[in-house]
Amino acid sequence: MSACERFRALHEADGLFVMANAWDVGSARLIEHLGFPATATTSSGAAAALGRLDGELDRATAIAHGAELAAAVAIPVSADLENGFADAPEQVAATIRAAAATGLAGGSVEDWSGSEIYPRELAAERVRAAVEAAAGRFVITARAENLIRGVADLDDTIARLQSFSEAGAEVLFAPGLASADQIRAVLSSIDRPLSVLVVAGVPPLGELAELGVRRVSLGGALAFASYGALVKAAREMLDAGTYGDGELAALGREAISAAFRRP
Repeated sequence: MSACERFRALHEADGLFVMANAWDVGSARLIEHLGFPATATTSSGAAAALGRLDGELDRATAIAHGAELAAAVAIPVSADLENGFADAPEQVAATIRAAAATGLAGGSVEDWSGSEIYPRELAAERVRAAVEAAAGRFVITARAENLIRGVADLDDTIARLQSFSEAGAEVLFAPGLASADQIRAVLSSIDRPLSVLVVAGVPPLGELAELGVRRVSLGGALAFASYGALVKAAREMLDAGTYGDGELAALGREAISAAFRRP
């Protein structure tokens, strides 16, 4: 099976899978070693690894980053393609064709331009262009960004997800869904697998599985937890002159030694 076929099968199987997001080759290989069935890039984590802020990657950099991760691991890799790096549907399609040619299993397309939410009709047209460009060789995840962009309108979010389903998206994603009631309302209104982002208030994995969620994404959480560990250890050394993270460092060293050992 191709990476795309294996990624699609994860969404079609019963139950839920967790897609941990990697920000460089090392983290992707460690995620694979730990047993996750798939990974994805994270725009915020990948930007941080280059000393940039989220939203500051261009199309060529993001696709090259995704291709590098896909070449480094055997598990499927999905790419965070932001808004397709374009407003016009035909340019979104060009992004998908370029990404699909790299070995990536799929990618996401947002309805957020970087400054505003696209009108619903245009957002759906952009998803349709992405699906047509994917031609079944690349799993399209369509993202409704309302809830993390200051638009607390669940009804509009559901309507957007429904229009993305009609446009052919294989997976639907509304980052910011937090409560079981919100997730249940979305699931009862759509006919595609739902991906949920881990944010404050999200139910535990067992409950998400019972609700019918198919995929859980960690977004930039692992990347920023790693940077947080760096900051914590560095501040302790600078402020107190002590070294309190030896146990954490030993855990990381042991995991890296196991994950990166060549056969």
